[in-house]
Amino acid sequence: MTLPAVRTRTGLALREVTLTYPDGESRLTALDRVTLEVAPGEFTAVAGPSGSGKSSLLAVAATLLRPDSGQVLLDGQDAGALGEGARTALRRERLGIVFQQSNLLASLTAVEQLLVLESVRGGRPKAARERAERLLASVGLDGAKQRRRPHQLSGGERQRVNIARALFGSPSVLLVDEPTSALDHERGAQIVDLLAEVTRTHRTATVMVTHDRDLLGRADRVLEMQDGRLR
Repeated sequence: MTLPAVRTRTGLALREVTLTYPDGESRLTALDRVTLEVAPGEFTAVAGPSGSGKSSLLAVAATLLRPDSGQVLLDGQDAGALGEGARTALRRERLGIVFQQSNLLASLTAVEQLLVLESVRGGRPKAARERAERLLASVGLDGAKQRRRPHQLSGGERQRVNIARALFGSPSVLLVDEPTSALDHERGAQIVDLLAEVTRTHRTATVMVTHDRDLLGRADRVLEMQDGRLR
């Protein structure tokens, strides 16, 4: 299923979003009337203690979970108003997700990690390879490194492949989950600097969840999450 083309990017908007989970005979509130807007080219960091709702926030923004109430809009489209197929298409065409672990396929080279996505989309192989090589070079992986498999790359390099893979579909919204958790401070800082750069270059509306408060100064805006509420 293909969604109508969007002429103008408007980024991500969550409006009065509430999400609850079953908890015995009652329900636990993971998100409590959360409202958030992130414009194209804006890098927003969300910090907070474990269990504060950060992961639930990303899951709802990624349309992986339907909230109990409220709206999730990607480029102005209300994800909650779409059926499962259309929501999957929305996720594929408008969202890039950088997971905490790179989850790269062990048998594929760095460039092939991106090309496997294009094969799913049915794109042109030659044009896709050229674009994948350019994108990897833009995140600091060029030459021989593009032909290396995950075990031949450092942790920081694997995360760069992860970022390039998330950007390969030209997403409007980039969601990033604890990208530095497996890295030392220096490599972690390099990755967050890279995220800030690609946010500006690709004009993505970027939300990064992180526990590393030393890196928050690199974001355009920092929000605190506590007990399911954003401050």
